[in-house]
Amino acid sequence: MDSSWLIYALGFLAQGLFSARMIVQWIISEKEKKVTSPTIYWVLSLVASLLFFIYGWLRQDFAIMLGQVISYYIYMWNLRTKGVWHGISGAVRYPVLIVLMLLPVVGISFMLLHEATIDRLFHNEGIPAWLIIFGSLGQIIFTFRFIYQYLYSRARGESLLPAGFWIISLVGSAVIVTYGFIRHDWVLCIGQSVGFFTYTRNLIIAAKHHETTTGGAGA
Repeated sequence: MDSSWLIYALGFLAQGLFSARMIVQWIISEKEKKVTSPTIYWVLSLVASLLFFIYGWLRQDFAIMLGQVISYYIYMWNLRTKGVWHGISGAVRYPVLIVLMLLPVVGISFMLLHEATIDRLFHNEGIPAWLIIFGSLGQIIFTFRFIYQYLYSRARGESLLPAGFWIISLVGSAVIVTYGFIRHDWVLCIGQSVGFFTYTRNLIIAAKHHETTTGGAGA
């Protein structure tokens, strides 16, 4: 039986969660008339990241896996900053945190210890080297938005989604959509295309909020 439809179903589920986080974040931001960083955004991000990492593994796509590993721990940090972990009893919290922290490490270790897996990822005849580099570049740009968000938020002691986050999102998303189109990966194309609207809308909300708070609206 062809299992490709199951793989794509997993990919669409992950992208659906990624899209859901953006829609929820956008709706809350519209309601509050400023860009917000709701807890549910980071919860959905963490779950979707795990699923999408598995999807990348099944698709033998290093570019997808690379982006998820880096952003995964930033999602964890934002949840900690939001106080989510402290809301769980210690008896449950520590085992859950240990498992969550180790999952990507176990996955990467398994990959590095199996030469056949490395060959599948980097010597895949279906993905030429230049395309792996191009896709990885898109994922690096897209993931850098969370590194930027982490540094920006850490400097201010709270979880925030600054304007630079959305600008980097637009650039990275454009590269990934192009990569997905070349790869005929409609999971990437459709999933990333949904973000264009929310990224742009958040920039507009941020600009209006800044104008209001600085008194520009009354000038």
